[in-house]
Amino acid sequence: MHRHHGDEDHEHDRGLPYDLPVLARRRMIRLMAGASLVPLVGCTSEDGTSPGASSKGSGTSASPSSSAECATIPDETAGPFPGDGSNGVNVLKESGVVRSDITASFGDSAGGTAEGVPLTLTLTVVDAASGCGTPKKGAAVYLWHCDRDGNYSLYSEGVTEENYLRGVQETDDEGRVTFRTVFPGCYAGRWPHIHFEVYGSLADATAATSLTNTSQLAFPKDVCDTVYASDGYDASVRNLSGLSLESDGIFSDGYDQQLATMTGGVAEGYTATLTVPV
Repeated sequence: MHRHHGDEDHEHDRGLPYDLPVLARRRMIRLMAGASLVPLVGCTSEDGTSPGASSKGSGTSASPSSSAECATIPDETAGPFPGDGSNGVNVLKESGVVRSDITASFGDSAGGTAEGVPLTLTLTVVDAASGCGTPKKGAAVYLWHCDRDGNYSLYSEGVTEENYLRGVQETDDEGRVTFRTVFPGCYAGRWPHIHFEVYGSLADATAATSLTNTSQLAFPKDVCDTVYASDGYDASVRNLSGLSLESDGIFSDGYDQQLATMTGGVAEGYTATLTVPV
């Protein structure tokens, strides 16, 4: 049975009992590696950086240049709308899920297309054990997120017959995957984010087996403010106003490794990048 968007507690996705072990694991990772994480980037949402310029928000990012500065991407909940077979529907086994442009639904779906500010997202998957210096060639990433209205395809009321904003790609020689999508909306209780899972290979991903990492990407506040001031994101303005990264149920214990670096603007679209040590 599909679980509808309105029936879920989005602040903790599956709820506090589910998230506490995840957050405990994240804190253990930071205790083990936190002393060696070096702040590289300053605040952007308060320091006057223009929305069209490169933005990293108020977090910092671990440099991939040495093992002392490299920690595995924090584990996060996949939430109640993963579409990977762990909660009902499994889109990973459908023909057409391997694709770079995820804005439209595919296969035996309703055929809709998600509207919103264009977003090109590149994740670079690297080997944490090597100090983030070795790309994970031939791994696979499954990525999904809500639409402009805060709804998840396959689950939320009105879009259960859609499967847009979901896709899988295999990493290239540099460990990179690039998805073309739209900037997600902000729904009540959660900071704007994108979910992703890393698999050892494309075959593993499309078989929904041998999952190695599950995490979430966060967006800088200044970029969110600018995007949500554009047409179609009215509800996101209201929802974001009462939220912060520091109070979010997922990112409140730290988001240094998960805050995307952003360039671009509303007119031409945004580009987001994130290094994902696994």
